[in-house]
Amino acid sequence: MRLKALLIIATGWLLTSSWAAGPPNVVLILADDLGYSDLGCFGAKDIRTPNLDRLAAQGTRFTDFHVAQAVCTASRAALMSGCYPNRIGMAGALTHTSRNGIHPDEWLLPEMLKARGYATICIGKWHLGTVPSLRATRHGFDEWFGIPYSNDNSKYHPVLAAEMPPLPLHDGDRVVELDPDQSQFTRRFTERAVAFIERNAKQPFFLYLPHVMPHVPIFASEKFKGRSQRGLFGDVVEELDWSVGEVLATLDRLKLAENTIVIFFSDNGPWLSYGNHAGTARPFREGKLTAFDGGTRSPLLVRWPGKVPAGRVSHEPWMAIDWLPTLTEIIDGKMPTRKIDGISARPLLLGEPGAKAPHEALFFYAGDELHAVRSGDWKLHFAHPYLTTAGEPGRDGKPSNWGKGTPRSIKDSSMDAIASRHGQRVERLEPSLFNLRADPGETNNVAGRHPEIVARLAQLADAARADLGDSLTGAKGAGLRPCAFEPLPPKSSGK
Repeated sequence: MRLKALLIIATGWLLTSSWAAGPPNVVLILADDLGYSDLGCFGAKDIRTPNLDRLAAQGTRFTDFHVAQAVCTASRAALMSGCYPNRIGMAGALTHTSRNGIHPDEWLLPEMLKARGYATICIGKWHLGTVPSLRATRHGFDEWFGIPYSNDNSKYHPVLAAEMPPLPLHDGDRVVELDPDQSQFTRRFTERAVAFIERNAKQPFFLYLPHVMPHVPIFASEKFKGRSQRGLFGDVVEELDWSVGEVLATLDRLKLAENTIVIFFSDNGPWLSYGNHAGTARPFREGKLTAFDGGTRSPLLVRWPGKVPAGRVSHEPWMAIDWLPTLTEIIDGKMPTRKIDGISARPLLLGEPGAKAPHEALFFYAGDELHAVRSGDWKLHFAHPYLTTAGEPGRDGKPSNWGKGTPRSIKDSSMDAIASRHGQRVERLEPSLFNLRADPGETNNVAGRHPEIVARLAQLADAARADLGDSLTGAKGAGLRPCAFEPLPPKSSGK
C-alpha cells in the first residue's frame, strides 16, 4: 500500500505532452439496475430522457456493450480493475455484513488517473468494500460522498427490514447521516458533482458518479414525482436524466465540454421481480442476476467532441472490463502490472475505419460459475441454474411472491437464498446455442444444427476455466487472486 501511494504521489505531476489542452477530463455516470430499454434513445416511449438523448446525438450509442456480471459489486469491480470479477475474488454482491473488498494491490481506474495528475471523486454507491481500509478513498479517490453498499440494506429492505442497521451516508471516512432521505440522493449527488467540476475546472479530473437509483427501493424528489408516464420508476429515470443534464450544462458553462469524455451506462439489467419498480430489457431475455443479455447488456453512451463520432451507432460487442485499458491508452497512463482481462477499445471508441470488437470471446460468469461464452453472433450457454421471477411480478416496491416465501438471512449468498429474499425461483437451463443476430431474445436453441460452433465455443470456455475457474465443472483456475479481508476486531474480555 505504501509503495503504491508513493508511486501515485511521485508520478502525479506528469502529463502527456500530446494534449494541447491537457489530457481529457473523464466523467463516468453509472445508473444502478437500469434496463436496456429505459432511455428514449434506446426505445423508451413512456420515459422522457432528453439529456441522455442529446448525449447520444452528440456522441456514439453502443448497442452491444456488456457488464462482466449482472450484479452490483461484481460489475463495479470489473469496471474499476479491468478484470473479470472472479479473477480478483469480487464475484457477487457485498452487504452491510461483508468484511471483504477489492484488494489494495489491484491497480484501479482512479489510481491510474490520479497518477496522471487527475483530481478524483466518487459520488454515490461504492460497493467494493464496506470496512474503513477498503473504502473508495483507499483506492485512488481523493473524495467520496455516498453509501458503501446497496440502498436496500436499510430499513426499506422489502423483506428483511428488521435485520438492517441504519444506512450510513459517508463524506470520506466520516458518517454524516444515518438513514438519509433517499428521495434526495439524486439531487444531492448531482449538486456535489457540479461543485467538484467547478472546483477542478483548471486541472484534469475524474468524476465517477455511480447513482443509487433506480435500484430498489426507488425514490424520486417531489419535483419529479408524477411526471412520467411509467409511474414512480419513470419519475426516477427522468430525474437521473435531469442529473445528466446538470453535469452537461456545467461542462458547457465552464467551456470544458470539448475536452471531456462523458460515459453513461448501467451496472446491470433490471431487477424484473420488482415489476412496476423495475425497468425493462426488451427485446432481451431475463434481467439482473442472469447471464442472459437482459442481465448483462447495458445502454452505453459516450461523448467526446471531435474524437468520438457524433450521431453514430455501433453494434460491436465489448465489455466494461475494457474501460481501464482504453482510458489508460487514451491518456498514456500506467497499465496494471498484474494480468487483466480487458483490451483497449480505443479504435472502436474513436470510430477508426475497420475497428472491430476487441475480444475473440466474452465470458459470462454468475459468481464463480461459468454460465455462457459469446463469440461474434454466437452465444453458448452451459447447463446452469438461473434466477427468474416467481409468478407475477411484484408491485410498488414489493417483489414477486410477496408474503409467500420464507426469506433467508442476508448473510446467505446462495442462489436459493437470493431467490427467497426477492420473489424469484431457480430454474435450470440445459446446454443451449443462440444466434444473437437472428434471435436476440435467446429463445431458439440451435445447438443441434451447429455442432462445430458448439465445439469451438466450448474450447474457448475450457481455456477460460483453466485461468478463471468454474465451480460448475470443478475447475480451480490458475489465474485467480484473492480479495482483501478485514477481520472483525477481537471481542473485549471485559477485564
